Amino acid sequence: MDWREVTIYTTTEGIGPVEALLEDNGVEGYVLEDAADFEEFLKDTEIYWDYVDEDLVREKRAQETCLKIYLPDSDEGAKQYADIRAALENLKARDEEHAWGRLCTETTLTRQEDWEWGWKQYFKPFPVGKGFMIKPSWETVEDPQGRRILEIDPASSFGTGSHDTTQLCMMALEDAVKPGDKLLDMGTGSGILAIAAAMLGADVQTIVDIDENCLKTAHENAEKNHVEIGRGLCGDALRDPKLAEDIGGGYDVIVANIVADVIIGMSPMFADKLVKGGTLICSGILNERAEEVRAALEKSGFTILSHEKSDDWSAFAAKK
Repeated sequence: MDWREVTIYTTTEGIGPVEALLEDNGVEGYVLEDAADFEEFLKDTEIYWDYVDEDLVREKRAQETCLKIYLPDSDEGAKQYADIRAALENLKARDEEHAWGRLCTETTLTRQEDWEWGWKQYFKPFPVGKGFMIKPSWETVEDPQGRRILEIDPASSFGTGSHDTTQLCMMALEDAVKPGDKLLDMGTGSGILAIAAAMLGADVQTIVDIDENCLKTAHENAEKNHVEIGRGLCGDALRDPKLAEDIGGGYDVIVANIVADVIIGMSPMFADKLVKGGTLICSGILNERAEEVRAALEKSGFTILSHEKSDDWSAFAAKK
């Protein structure tokens, strides 16, 4: 499948509102190019300016802040793009102070192979939580500092471990998972959370995603890490009763790094599929929706164990 690269032009102040708009339209991953970041870099490295290419400085200082997203080059992707453009027009109408920039888009077509490999230069090993070191397969780690090395090649799937929501879930898994726990991963993406759970000793029985390619990528990544992550089921369990039934129950832990509306809708199903005393870890939630998620979880019989925040993102751990 080819992909449409959509560039949304905004300002540093507009990043938050645009992020919220994208999540509301089902987009969880993006590339951020913030002009303010380069200015901050120049301030911090002023004594080394002789080593900074002048053409690069001019280019970056003229750069407009933008977020880049990737949508499938299909009818579904075209509809999603149209919805995003309409939402941007509504956002622009609310921006009475004109603080959020042009809020317009440009698009280019990206081939599958470019999508999968073009970002490699930016993906380097980094620590997550108390005990993990995330790395791509083409990098080496000389000193893992006693951490478990989790090797991940996300390809076109969401989940390199760099996003706040993924890291919040991984840290919650470190606290929640006990060896032998039966685990369900809803919205598995690259498989990184299922793999992390398996490395912690969980019996990962089921992974679910709406994209068949994600399930293939997740199993390939599990093989790289010498762990099993169970069967993969493809579809939308919120709208497909048979899939919801096929997922089964009796899970000790469910991890769901997905959007707020889906978590709210699935809250009763999560409660039904967990054993008594089981743990739900969920994230992918803008903080402004956190109270709605909390209310839905409590209505479904969950007791909130923790609510961790990072900038605009939240993660809940809840006990049935």
